[in-house]
Amino acid sequence: MTIEKCVKEFDVGDVIFEEGSSGRELFVVLDGQVEIAKINGDHKTVIVTLGKGEFFGEMAVIDGSSRSATAIAAAPSTRVMRINHARFVYLVSQQPAFALMVMDALSKRLRASNNVTYRTAAAP
Repeated sequence: MTIEKCVKEFDVGDVIFEEGSSGRELFVVLDGQVEIAKINGDHKTVIVTLGKGEFFGEMAVIDGSSRSATAIAAAPSTRVMRINHARFVYLVSQQPAFALMVMDALSKRLRASNNVTYRTAAAP
């Protein structure tokens, strides 16, 4: 598969994937920005905004679960590269630095989530 087939461009507001959908790929931001958000009716809560070089969708590619949030293009001409499960497994097995990068990002995201949950639970 050529790299061009793995790259897709989105405009501001375009949904890359929706919370609850299935997917066995992760995405790397090549240009632009992507918001990872929780959407409840008309209300959108942005969890994080990602930029060039950052990735998202890794939880679904690792464990096959449904998407835990919605990914939305947040800048004009946002380009992302899709990495399917087979390519992900290859990269992890052949490039230990890639595996460490994914684990580092997951760890940081989990810690940030735990901190928010703890602060919310501890609030009077």
